[in-house]
Amino acid sequence: MERKAVNPWDWSIKLGYNQAEIITGASRQVICAGQTSVDSEGAPQHPGDMRAQVGLAIDNLEAVLKEAGMDLSNVVRLGVYATDVDEALKNFDLLGVRFGPHQVAPPMTLLGVTRLAIPGLLFEIEATALA
Repeated sequence: MERKAVNPWDWSIKLGYNQAEIITGASRQVICAGQTSVDSEGAPQHPGDMRAQVGLAIDNLEAVLKEAGMDLSNVVRLGVYATDVDEALKNFDLLGVRFGPHQVAPPMTLLGVTRLAIPGLLFEIEATALA
């Protein structure tokens, strides 16, 4: 799979994502449900702690990708939902820490929501991955 970033301007790169990517040579696609800060039984973790919830949601995304035979380098699109956009943005460095070593900056959308499916959850991340 080959990726080519499309950025008519560079402001999004400073935030850690490309405006678009041209993907060629992919043969397999995985669409991941939104991952949140829950344990293996689905119980919410880290109430009130956005940073810890972001970290665990990314851990859970990585676990799903691993089960599908992929990793964060395969992610070509992210959807992020947060109950507090400003607080989520303060913790976006975690996305850079996790995606940076893979040298990818997938296009992403961040949406503010009034709540997520399970009360107490603050952050959710969904992904599309290709191989």
